[in-house]
Amino acid sequence: MKPIITLAGLVLAVASAFAQAEPIVIKFSHVVAEDTPKGKGALLFKRLAEERLPGQVSVEVYPNSSLYGDADELEALREDKVQLLAPSLAKFEQYTKQVQVFDLPFLFDDIDAVNRFQKRAKGRQLLRSMETHNITGLAYWHNGMKQLSATRPLHRPADAAGLSFRIQPSAVLQAQFDAVGANSQKLPFAQVYSALKAGSVQGAENPWSNIYSKNMHQVQPYITETNHGVLDYMLVTNTRFWMSMPHKVRFELEAIIDEVTYMVNQEAEQLNQADRERIRQAGTSQIIALSDEERQAWREKMRPVWQQFEPVIGADIIKAAEHVNRRSR
Repeated sequence: MKPIITLAGLVLAVASAFAQAEPIVIKFSHVVAEDTPKGKGALLFKRLAEERLPGQVSVEVYPNSSLYGDADELEALREDKVQLLAPSLAKFEQYTKQVQVFDLPFLFDDIDAVNRFQKRAKGRQLLRSMETHNITGLAYWHNGMKQLSATRPLHRPADAAGLSFRIQPSAVLQAQFDAVGANSQKLPFAQVYSALKAGSVQGAENPWSNIYSKNMHQVQPYITETNHGVLDYMLVTNTRFWMSMPHKVRFELEAIIDEVTYMVNQEAEQLNQADRERIRQAGTSQIIALSDEERQAWREKMRPVWQQFEPVIGADIIKAAEHVNRRSR
């Protein structure tokens, strides 16, 4: 007996075929250059997605704020005008306070501890913490651990007293410098070098790659290797868009993101180590290594900051973050 083809069935078949013929367009906007770890990650995602999902996915990459800038990219994502972003974690404060855990000073021992936390349950939980705002986190991308640069050597917390440090807009970072009797000034990243050169601020906190790429080592005679916090990005998407994709497509894209994340984080670490060596060889800044005792003094001075933000971050999250450090305290 031959199957009966109804008009409704034919319409559905044609509609399905048409839907498969139209690739899903993913606009990936970011604010950095293409030769940075984040920029290279965006291009690798595009290549792998289009190679492995030919005709099903089309990725458009917009670097250097060419589509959206810092000020408006997250709202554009929520409105589905762009589908992938990778803002720094400090940019999410208005949507969730929990990601402030990464700004807590001297909480993590090193980048390996950060990796362990991000891979475990509490770290993964933070990726889902903004879904009520139509933002879903897909991965953490590293920029690097932060170092303190200044116009005088910083060995102990008291050494920072009275200095003015540039910060990103973050209540945690402001409290961090308040704790050591220093001042803080919120400035766009593009203005940091000129502010340091002019002396309107006397210090800053940045990964080695930021210090070297913006020539901050030429106007900061001392850099203390504190590794006191992490400057990371979160790869995010529009929740409704991501969940509307066919399961097989979404599953493949998530596998690709895992590959790209590994590459981005490896490259970021290699770049930071290479730029640290370039700064050392330049000889314009003295690199100060903290002893275990000195580092512990900084950590104890900063513990009140952890306690101050515990109500909004969550005691369970802070405890989980501290637990990933290899040394017991």
